[in-house]
Amino acid sequence: MKIDYGPLKGLIADINITEVMVNAWDRVFVESAGIITEVQNRFVDERQWNEFIQQILHHCGRRQASEALFFDGILPEGHRFNITLPPSSMTPTLTIRKFRNKHMTLDDLVKAGSLSDKAARFLDAAVKARLSIVVSGGTGTGKTTILNSLAACIPGNERVISIQDVPELKLPLRNWVSIVTVDQPKTLSARDCLVNSLRMRPDRIIIGECRKDETFEMLQAMNTGHEGSMTTIHASTAQDALIRIESLMMYASFEMPIKVLRFQISQSIDLIVQVHRTASGKREISEIMELTGMENDTITRAPIFQRDKKGILAPMGYVPECLKKIHEAKIELPSQFF
Repeated sequence: MKIDYGPLKGLIADINITEVMVNAWDRVFVESAGIITEVQNRFVDERQWNEFIQQILHHCGRRQASEALFFDGILPEGHRFNITLPPSSMTPTLTIRKFRNKHMTLDDLVKAGSLSDKAARFLDAAVKARLSIVVSGGTGTGKTTILNSLAACIPGNERVISIQDVPELKLPLRNWVSIVTVDQPKTLSARDCLVNSLRMRPDRIIIGECRKDETFEMLQAMNTGHEGSMTTIHASTAQDALIRIESLMMYASFEMPIKVLRFQISQSIDLIVQVHRTASGKREISEIMELTGMENDTITRAPIFQRDKKGILAPMGYVPECLKKIHEAKIELPSQFF
């Protein structure tokens, strides 16, 4: 059964539109090139709008229940959707995040200006050398796109388990298992999925986004035989990402001294890749930072790449400590590179 998108059909088909936001039957907005505008597409009335919402829920195997007011899922075209229902919102709302059929590689990101050639070469080497990476950024900055591009660099002979709330990752790997959290009828959290994934003999684990108490298990996995694992986190800067990770671990009620907690972070994560969206709407990597260890109670870190005055993601002249691990993986990347 296909979904009849009605007045949204042209918006779904338009490759230049990245997001469709319906606040009510007569209020439709789209995002294109990073700019949000209201469009004239309308449903006939509120009844048609409610029927359309139920059509999506029915197609995706979701049924409206009194206790369920939020719904996430994937449309047949592969786009992610979120639905809210009254009384949580005044009227049903629909947000569709559109995804490309072809996922972007690091080379594609270089061509798009989101990444420099040198930084792409370094990240490719970092993934192949099994460095553990956190992609940090705000809402709509392209964290999942970057994570997909990095994961595509994983060698094909490795077993990868991914854990997501909504299956957005598309990896070109034969030995890849995608696990999705479940809300109904039985709750299966990201932490539950992660704990189970450790029994599935993964070489690497990828979590779509660390939000709750799965953060602790993810760091443990990175530090105990699953190097090269990756995740994303919601933070505006690389420094904020460390604070966010620390807060999530404390939120999970793990009673440990702050110094021990920070040591765990410093030993588990090798790189933080910070992404942001410019004023013009362009999504790009703004910084690549290395965690180097601990000094007293502080996690030590150093920027490897940052945007220069010309806006180019350029090396900072710092030779990262992780270069040793890259060389051990027999990947040629001279110190003069930086």
